[in-house]
Amino acid sequence: MISSPAMHNPLLPPSNNAQYRGAAFVPYVLIVLGLGEFFPSLIHSFKADGGAFSIAHIVPANAAEGARIVALFAWAGATQLAYALIILAVALRYRAFTAAMLLIMLLEKTILALDFWWLKAGSAPYHHPPAHFVALIALPILSFLFISSRRKRA
Repeated sequence: MISSPAMHNPLLPPSNNAQYRGAAFVPYVLIVLGLGEFFPSLIHSFKADGGAFSIAHIVPANAAEGARIVALFAWAGATQLAYALIILAVALRYRAFTAAMLLIMLLEKTILALDFWWLKAGSAPYHHPPAHFVALIALPILSFLFISSRRKRA
């Protein structure tokens, strides 16, 4: 059998888990958070309405608007799926990037919370889908995890 250099290079670089020095529990919580992004991404990507009508209770004005909303949910689901896989890769294989990943997640949830509840909330009351509440709940949790990931283990 002929061997080539490409056959010896894995798809992913070697793990850097040994370089992680933060709290030992943080990467395990990151796995849970990654799965928390993964499963909704499947709903947004593969459920017929992407969850827009059945979960978020969005009521489109007409069929064309409904189709655009479903397409936007599918787009969000595709990016959410990629994001979930990156979170899981960090938690399982690239733990040296845990603090950076948590900082990115904290930034994302901060922007979402600001948009959902204040900046783009609108004046009329409306139904808040689960993601709006998750964004608020995630902020203190992600902050705690970020701080814990930066503290050196004894």
